[in-house]
Amino acid sequence: MKNRLAPISVLTGGILWGTMGVFVRHFNRLGLAALDVGQIRMTAGLIMVGLYLALFHRELLRVRLRDLWCFVGTGVGSLLLMILCYYTAMEHTSLAVAGVLLYTAPIFVMLLSALLFRERITGRKLLALALAFTGCALVSGLGSDSRISPAGLLWGLGAGLSYAMYSIFGRFAIRRGYGSWTMTFWSFFFCALTGAFLCDWSAIGAVLTQPVQWGWSLLMGLVTAFLPYVLYSLGLVHMESGRASVLASLEPVVAALISVFWFHEPMGPGGILGIILVMTAIVLLSVQRKDTHVKPPESA
Repeated sequence: MKNRLAPISVLTGGILWGTMGVFVRHFNRLGLAALDVGQIRMTAGLIMVGLYLALFHRELLRVRLRDLWCFVGTGVGSLLLMILCYYTAMEHTSLAVAGVLLYTAPIFVMLLSALLFRERITGRKLLALALAFTGCALVSGLGSDSRISPAGLLWGLGAGLSYAMYSIFGRFAIRRGYGSWTMTFWSFFFCALTGAFLCDWSAIGAVLTQPVQWGWSLLMGLVTAFLPYVLYSLGLVHMESGRASVLASLEPVVAALISVFWFHEPMGPGGILGIILVMTAIVLLSVQRKDTHVKPPESA
C-alpha cells in the first residue's frame, strides 16, 4: 500500500511546489529579492517541521554525527544552491530557458541513481523522461527567439544538477535509516542556517513589519516548503529516485495553469501540448511494476 501511495505523495508535492510563483510575485512586488524570499520560505518551513517534531516525535530529530553530511547535501548542496543557480540563470537568460534548464534535474537524477544506486534505466523511464522534458520545454514557452549565453547555460545546468541532488543525498539518508520528517527538518535547518549569511535581513524586516505579511510568510512556508518536501521525501522512501524526479515535473504544469487562471497570462497550443506530454510521462511512471524495488534502509 505504501508503494502504491508513493507516486500520489510525490505528485501532490509537485502540485504544491507549482504554487510557488504566486508567493514569489507577491514578495517581489514588496521589494524582496529571490534569496530573501527563499530565506523566509525555508525559515517558516523549518519552524513548522521543528514544532511538529518537538511536540509529537522528538525521536525523529536525532541524527548520527557521521550522517550529517547527507543533510548538508540536501540543505546546502541542493536547496540553497538551487536558489542561487536558478535565479542567477534568470539574470543571464530568459525565464523560459532557465525553467527548462532547471528541469534537466530528472536526467541528472536518473544517471546518478544508475551509477550510485544501480537503479535500472529502462526504456519506459527514458520515454517518460523525454516526454516530461519536452513537455516542460513547451509549457515554459521555449521558442526560436529564446537566447542563451554561456553563463546562462552553465548557471541553468547548475540549477538542474543542484535540484537533482536532493533526491541523491536523500537516497543516502534513507539508506541510513532516516525517514521523511528527519530528512525535511535537517535539510531546512542547514539551508536556512547558510542562507542567513546571504540574504538581506533589513529588507525582510521591513516587509515583516506589516502583520499581513506574516500570514503570507507562514502560508508560503506551509504550502511550498513544509508539505511538499515532506510528501516528496515520503515518496522517495518507497520509490526509485529517478522515477520520483520525473513525477515531480508536474510542478511547471501547475505553475503554467496558475499563470493562466490566476494571472490571466496567455497559453498557446504548445503549452497545452506540453501539459499533455508531462501528464503522459506521469501516467507511464505511475503504473507499478513488480520489478521495481527500493533497497531497504541500512540498520542503524
